[in-house]
Amino acid sequence: MSDASALTEREDAPDVGELTPPDRTLMGPGPSDVHPRVLQAMSTPLVGHLDPSFVEIMDEVQELLRYTFRTDNKWTIPVSGTGSASMEAAIGNLVEPGDTMLVPTNGYFGGRMKSMAERAGGEVVEVEAPWGEPLDPVDVERAFDEHQPDVFGFVHAETSTGVLQPNVPELTGIAHDHDALVIADSVTSLGGVELRVDEWGIDAAYSGPQKCLSCPPGASPLTLSDRAMDKVLDRDEQPRSWYLDLSLLEGYWGDDRSYHHTAPITNVYALREALRLVAEEGIEARWARHREVAGELKAGLQELGLEMNAPDEYWLPSLNAVRVPDGIDDGAVIDHLLAEYDLEIASGLGDLEGDIWRIGCMGHSARRKNVEYVLAALEDALAEQGF
Repeated sequence: MSDASALTEREDAPDVGELTPPDRTLMGPGPSDVHPRVLQAMSTPLVGHLDPSFVEIMDEVQELLRYTFRTDNKWTIPVSGTGSASMEAAIGNLVEPGDTMLVPTNGYFGGRMKSMAERAGGEVVEVEAPWGEPLDPVDVERAFDEHQPDVFGFVHAETSTGVLQPNVPELTGIAHDHDALVIADSVTSLGGVELRVDEWGIDAAYSGPQKCLSCPPGASPLTLSDRAMDKVLDRDEQPRSWYLDLSLLEGYWGDDRSYHHTAPITNVYALREALRLVAEEGIEARWARHREVAGELKAGLQELGLEMNAPDEYWLPSLNAVRVPDGIDDGAVIDHLLAEYDLEIASGLGDLEGDIWRIGCMGHSARRKNVEYVLAALEDALAEQGF
C-alpha cells in the first residue's frame, strides 16, 4: 500500500470521540444502578473460558445462583445473553412440537411466553386475567381441566403492570396434579422479592441480571429441576436453537466443562460479584430492604396525589406502576426528568402504554437517597404541567 493510499484511508476513518455516556440515576424497569464493586470486577483481566481459574469461577457463580434462587438444583447456570435468552432457553427446551403450553394474558410478558412457545412448535392456550391483576387459581385449574397442558408458564413479577403474583405454591400444585411442568418468569423478582424455587415447586425459573441483581445484562440466571432437565434430555426432537440447547450447554456447565461457546467472561465476573453482594446482605434481608425502601417510595408517590396501578395486596416493590393523572403528558414528564435530573423512569407497555409510569426500586437503586431524589424530581416535573 502506498503512503498516499494509507493517508487517504486514515482521512476517511470515522472521527469518534471518547466514550462519555451521561451519569444517570436509573429508576426505570431496568437496568438498575450497578454497584461500584460490580463495575470494578468487570475491569479485571480476561482469562480463557476453559481456563482452570475460570472453571472455579463458574462453580462459584452456580453456587451463588442456587442461594439466590433458593434451590438445590444442579442445573443452575447463567445463560450467555440477556434475560430474553434465558427465557427462550427455558421455553424452547421444555416445549417441543406436540406439547401444549398454558400462558397468562395479564401482562406483556405472558404474550412473549406465547410467542416463544409457538416458535418452539408448541400449541398455546391461555388462562385469562385482566392486565393489572394476578392469575386466579380457580381460573388456572379450570384451564388445566379443559386443556390438559404439558407446560404452565406464569410471570411472578409482571414488569408491565407492577403486579406480584401471589399463591405461587397453589398454582404449581395445580400444575403438578396434572403432571405439567412449571416455568416461572422471575426477571423482576430474583434478588428483590421473595422467591423460593424449591419450596414453591417451580420446575424452571429464568431471570435477568440487570434488575434486582444490579448487574449489566449479558449473563442471565436460569435454574431447572431434575424433572425438567430429564425432559430436556429425553426430547424426541432437538430444540430449534443450537445456541440455547440445554443438552449441549450441560456439557459446558455440567461436570465435564467441554467447549460449547465462548462465554461472556467479563459478564460472568460481574454476575459473580453481584451475587456476592446478595450473599453478604443475606437474601431475606435483601427482600426486606426492597419492601421497606419501595414502601417509602409508594407512600411518597401517594402523598404527591398519585395512584398506584396495582392494589396493595398485589403490589410489586421492585417495579412500581403509577397511574398517569388526567391531563398530564406522560412522555413530557419522562423527558423532563431525563433532561433536568439525569433520572430515568419509563412509560407503560402494551395495554398500559400512556396510562402508567414504571418506576423501579431494584438492587443498588433501592436506596433512600434515590427515593428522595425521584420524588422531588417528579414533583417538579408534574408542577411544570400544572399538577
